[in-house]
Amino acid sequence: MQEIKKGRHSAYSLHCHIVFVTKYRKKVLGALHLTRLKDIFSEICGSFDSELVEFNGEADHVHLLVEFTPKTPSISKPINSLKAVSSRRLRQEFCDIAGAYRKPVLWSRSYFAGSCGGAPLDVIKEYIENQDQP
Repeated sequence: MQEIKKGRHSAYSLHCHIVFVTKYRKKVLGALHLTRLKDIFSEICGSFDSELVEFNGEADHVHLLVEFTPKTPSISKPINSLKAVSSRRLRQEFCDIAGAYRKPVLWSRSYFAGSCGGAPLDVIKEYIENQDQP
């Protein structure tokens, strides 16, 4: 059962599955990079009153499961921050990442973000359709 958190005037469970892919799908990420990325992503999520619930990745992409709050600004703001800050810090801290690209980049411009958790859409649609109308 999914935990429902409570705020002062809300009850919520807002989870988002996010995927970032390295520029040109280059296989530049290793175990050390992924460990550092997890710390960076956790810190950035905290600055948006969000929580990094789960993180993992491979040499050319990473997956994040982030729990947001109703106070989180539009989802593009934390995602842009996650990409920009992690790219900058990894390039500053690891010369192999900095040297992998001619320009100061790490991530592809695009990303995937999908809501997750809770009941399937069909179940929610049926629940709403079956409400007693006055």
